[in-house]
This record gives sequence, structure tokens and C-alpha cells, in this order.
Amino acid sequence: MASDLFDLSDKVALITGANAGLGLGYAEAIAAAGGDVVIWGRRRDRNEQASEQLRRHGGRVRSDEVDVADEQAQLRGFERAIEEMGRLDCVIANAGFVTMAPIVEMPTSQYDELLRVAQHGAFVTLREGARHMVARAAAGDPGGSLIATGSLTNWTASPGVGHYAAAKGAVAGLVRTLALELGPQGIRANMLIAGHFQSEMVPYGDDSPEGRAIAATIPLGRMGRPEDLAGMVVYLMSDAARYHTGDLITVDGGRMANGA
Repeated sequence: MASDLFDLSDKVALITGANAGLGLGYAEAIAAAGGDVVIWGRRRDRNEQASEQLRRHGGRVRSDEVDVADEQAQLRGFERAIEEMGRLDCVIANAGFVTMAPIVEMPTSQYDELLRVAQHGAFVTLREGARHMVARAAAGDPGGSLIATGSLTNWTASPGVGHYAAAKGAVAGLVRTLALELGPQGIRANMLIAGHFQSEMVPYGDDSPEGRAIAATIPLGRMGRPEDLAGMVVYLMSDAARYHTGDLITVDGGRMANGA
């Protein structure tokens, strides 16, 4: 066992949707803790900018243009990542976006478009990460951490985002099942539920009218920032979390405790 349970040296993480927002925050935290990272995003320019930022921590960084809605693109991306990095110790299904419409007004095309990324894309990401880790375990190298990004829709409803809630609920079910099926190989699966965080999906700041309205519902008095998830994602990837699996972990500044 490492003397520093949170040391990620010699560990490799693959993160989807990681050239900005929460995904880049995850990658930054892992790189700062000594880990190597593979980031996926659909835009090459954003990938390159993020990679340059991450390389300042001194570890290996690989970026790849992968649309998680395309299963074959994911399969090829996994092949490239494993060939170049040698292994994956952590796979984080984070890619996603949100659109809004009441359910009675939502066309099937809008519903399907979101689920192709947030649910079906996450399924392929987690499945392929699991396959790699199972093969490693069969070769005598057990262990690994699968993580999915959740949202407060895993606990409560919000109008206009029923398709997003459906996707996150489905992925939570996958995470629990993976924890059950893969536990014998020492592979863990958890969901990290982020509350109201500043990101591309929530572009307004604490000082905007929208930000102030949200902050008023949060006991800690502000929206989250990607760095507020750093400790949790490093923990879930690290040896410190070796007995932690099948969980939905909420980081929301106390929002759900408020009940407002």
C-alpha cells in the first residue's frame, strides 16, 4: 500500500468531456495528484488548450477527439488510449449537455439526442473501461475505479429537464450494477453528483441575478466551482477509496439538505 493513500503516481485516468468545465476540473485534480490523464472532447482546439494546461503538472497527457455518441469512435479511442498509456486505472463518464423543454412539448428527437450522449454514451464508456479492468484482473492486476458524473436530478425533479433526469437515473443504475458485478475483481464504481456548479452548462456567475437566486438556496452561499470536486475525484481514484463502491456521492454545498 502506498504511504500516501492519495498519491496517484503511476495511475492513469480517462475522462470524457474533459476539455472544459467539470471534466477539465477532474483532469486538473488528477494531474496535480501525480496521475496521468487522457482527455476526450469533440473540439481539437479546446483539447489542445486543455492539454497544455494539464502538462504543467509534469505528468503524461493525451487528448483525443471522440464523440461519445458514436460507439465506434469510443472503441477506437479506448484502443488508442491503452496502446499509448499502457493501462487505465480510472475511467470517468462525464460528457454531457442539457437542453430544456417541458415533457409535453419535447419531441422525441430532442429526447434521443441527449440520451445518445448522457446515457448511451456513458454506458459505452463505463462498459469499455470495465472490460479493460476485468482483463487486467484476469492477468493478475486487479482493481480500478469507474466514476460517472451525476446531478441533483438523481435526487429531485427540475422542470424542463426530464430527459436529462432520465439519463442520469439510468446511469446511476448502471453504476450500482457495475459495483455488484465487478466487486470480485476489485473494481469499484461510484457516481459523483455535482450540485449547482459554474460550467458551460451553468454559464452565469454568483453575481448575476440567476447566480444569486441559486446561491440563496445553498447553505454555503455560492455555486460550486470545478476545483470544489478535486478532493472527491482524487479520493475515488486513489487507494484511499479501495473499499468504497456502489455509492452516489453528493457535493452540493448543502443544497439538498436545505430542501428549498
